[in-house]
Amino acid sequence: MIVAVIGLGTFGEKTAVSLFKKGAEVIAIDKDEILVEKIKDRVTHAIALDVTDERALRSQNISDVDVAIVAIGDNREKSIMAVAMLRKLGVGRVVARATDPLHEHVLEEIGASETIKVEEEMGEIIASKIVAPHVLQRYNFAAGYSIVEIKMGKRYAGKTLVESKIRQNYNLSIVALQKRVPFITEDGKSSYRIEINDCPMPMDVIEQDDIVVLVGSEKNFNKLFGDIAEG
Repeated sequence: MIVAVIGLGTFGEKTAVSLFKKGAEVIAIDKDEILVEKIKDRVTHAIALDVTDERALRSQNISDVDVAIVAIGDNREKSIMAVAMLRKLGVGRVVARATDPLHEHVLEEIGASETIKVEEEMGEIIASKIVAPHVLQRYNFAAGYSIVEIKMGKRYAGKTLVESKIRQNYNLSIVALQKRVPFITEDGKSSYRIEINDCPMPMDVIEQDDIVVLVGSEKNFNKLFGDIAEG
């Protein structure tokens, strides 16, 4: 996959580097040569150019990328112009950072495939960590629904999935169990390996250190989180 990340502030830089680490071919673009120099060894290509310059963008074959991410957050006008230019040059999927509802609406109107509300999403993540510190990861995949990785704690340790009554009490589905399995290394030392059970059965046991992957509605998750917090 070829991804162009446009705007190399904190959000853009972290996005570009993370994508590169995950195996994407990343083209990092910013007008600021200092930011380009800073990231050049951590992405596939780093280019200093003005994204509103059509000729400069064409020279980089920008239309060949699979996804363009407009990560500009400090200049709404430039963000909007970048999205418009990318769409004009034939980029099929343009993901753009939106700083407020009006900005989001304009980006969608001019052709952004998706918008990312970084500040709002970070606020939700921080709130979730405070309210539900036992939650390790949370992925929103549809309005009002999430996939959650959670440590269930002592309350559920030693219980089978049937005995936990998670489905009956909370209407949440357990889709996977992640376990730390002890083993002895070749040099005789104790260690652990991670094993994923992606098809858990009713009689599988939840151990205290297991990570349980659940899917369901936010309303039902909030009920579970409240009960776990109460002990």
